[in-house]
Amino acid sequence: QNWTRGMSYCLHSESHLDTGPIYVRENGKLHMVNQGAGGIQNVTPKTRPFRLFSRGFSVELCMNREDDRARRQRTDHFIFTYTKEGNLRYSAKSLFSLVLGYISDNVDHIDSLIGFPEQIAEKLFSAAEARQKFTEPVTGLRALQKFTEAYGNLVLCSLCLRNRYLVISEKLEEIKSFRELTCLDLSCCKLGDEHELLEHLTKEALSSVKRLLLKDNSLSDAGLRRMTAPVRVLKKGLENLLVLDLSCNPKITDVGIGYLLSFKKLNCLDISGTGLKDVNAVIKRIQMQIGLVHSKVPLKEFDHSNCKTEGWAEQTVLQWEQAVMEARKSQDDLRSRTAALRFYGKTRRIEDVVKYKLVEAETKASGNLQFYKERVQNCHLPLKKEVAGSHELRNNKKRALAEQEKERTSKQKHLCLSVEDWDLLNTY
Repeated sequence: QNWTRGMSYCLHSESHLDTGPIYVRENGKLHMVNQGAGGIQNVTPKTRPFRLFSRGFSVELCMNREDDRARRQRTDHFIFTYTKEGNLRYSAKSLFSLVLGYISDNVDHIDSLIGFPEQIAEKLFSAAEARQKFTEPVTGLRALQKFTEAYGNLVLCSLCLRNRYLVISEKLEEIKSFRELTCLDLSCCKLGDEHELLEHLTKEALSSVKRLLLKDNSLSDAGLRRMTAPVRVLKKGLENLLVLDLSCNPKITDVGIGYLLSFKKLNCLDISGTGLKDVNAVIKRIQMQIGLVHSKVPLKEFDHSNCKTEGWAEQTVLQWEQAVMEARKSQDDLRSRTAALRFYGKTRRIEDVVKYKLVEAETKASGNLQFYKERVQNCHLPLKKEVAGSHELRNNKKRALAEQEKERTSKQKHLCLSVEDWDLLNTY
């Protein structure tokens, strides 16, 4: 009885709370505590509804607040959509998408992807690309190398870096990780003969390049000698090259054109705007030794319309360019602020050095030196023309034999290499 009086006192002290009826089990029976009289009534409980929680009570369902990152990842496991009635509905993601997201978040920890199905690898690459994993300085390069080692030209088969010298300087190691490229456009980048990327062109990883555009890159005869050394001596490097653009490089002379004669598979060549001295002699030499004919009309192969970035990493290259442009924009904003301060006399005016942009050098129509290989004519011709053409075939055979004899006699000349050639070849 004392216990019930104490309970009744507590109930009266907290009467402002709507706790509802209280039941006590005693001697196997259920009794309801009467708040008004302070005693216990041996009655059966009424079925009136009661509130488990008071009005205004709210609850938040969450994970451990100490691990906010894990809580955010757990919310990504659901897809929230709205129905036609405006109700919010959620559904759980598939196990495949959850695993794909987890691996893409930790893509830099992958040991190897060799032998992994390319259909799944493409989805994994897209997921990591959406998270901008390949833009990170160190981990992005490591992850990109795993994909390029396993899938080669699927990651990127064509790369256009025309007039993007800043991207090359910022992402040089990433660009060098691409393998089995078939088209590479480096026009208007002012690389020069000593650039590391030009040295990388002679490596075995880029022996698949068939279309190389090096317009307006400040190249000279020394750069061409270095670029063609593996082809001339080791029969490696850019031996599969079909289209080569060396226009707008005024430091290339007749000597440098002689190094290009080792590209026997060339179909198109552009040397417009170079520093040739005897143009007619160069034209005859190219026609006799490579079989390329001087074109009087500009060729479509050198209008740069067909060269574009293609492959899984197409958006990755755009992300690199966007990051570089944002960094450059911040510098331009800083310059505009300093210019404003100078205008109001808050800082001393200093004459800035004029920085010339990398503008593409245009060549005159009279200096057009583009070459192409004549295709074999169709056999649907009259017999007279075929008989007349047989004499040309005989003359071509004689020329071919003469060229073979020249090559045999010139073997000794190839063996007499300079010290720079030997140093270059020892790097392979």
